[in-house]
Amino acid sequence: MHSRVTPVRPAAVLFDMDGTLVDTEHLWWRAVTEIADRLGYGLTDADLPDVLGRPVAHTAGYLHRTVGPAVPEAEIARELDAAFTSRVAGEVRPRPGALRLLTELREAAVPAALVTASPRRVVDLVLRTLGAHWFALTVAAEDTARTKPDPAPYLAAAARLGSAPEDCVAVEDSPLGLSSARAAGCSVVAVPSTVPIAPEPGVLVVGSLDEVDLALLTTLAAGV
Repeated sequence: MHSRVTPVRPAAVLFDMDGTLVDTEHLWWRAVTEIADRLGYGLTDADLPDVLGRPVAHTAGYLHRTVGPAVPEAEIARELDAAFTSRVAGEVRPRPGALRLLTELREAAVPAALVTASPRRVVDLVLRTLGAHWFALTVAAEDTARTKPDPAPYLAAAARLGSAPEDCVAVEDSPLGLSSARAAGCSVVAVPSTVPIAPEPGVLVVGSLDEVDLALLTTLAAGV
């Protein structure tokens, strides 16, 4: 007679923020569009890789290279930051299923962390709506020397939680975030918000957080 082995729950669930837990990717796109228009440049889908999922500094540098040196890169960064934070303060909303999933994890005593390429200032604005109490810790852009797609943010979150990255599950919405989490060694639930994501080993693609629960995360963490 064989006994059934119960899969081990994830040591922690590491959530991206923008586009994953809160609907901010469209706010960021609108902010970048506003500043790009002011600089005389019209964004298209070809600009997506250098805008969505990228920190302010990267997109500011991209716009500076695209439109030329007339406007200093630091000024573009300040304008992008101001345009985005003003929208976040007034318009940010949780994505469907986010609060239900966070509630389930908290009730099961599975730690959740927020791992984002956004600056701390934006994180604090979002947490006023989402609630800081859901997270054992948050890792913002300033907290690591390198940000996504580098694995540093996810490695830092796992280390601070005292967990091995391969025992954690990350929840992401963008290819850049996916690359970061996978390079750190995490399994990933991908919930695409703007850019499509193709399934691959260790990555489960779903249409919404409404499809994600602790049982699914446990199965993914166990590699079943």
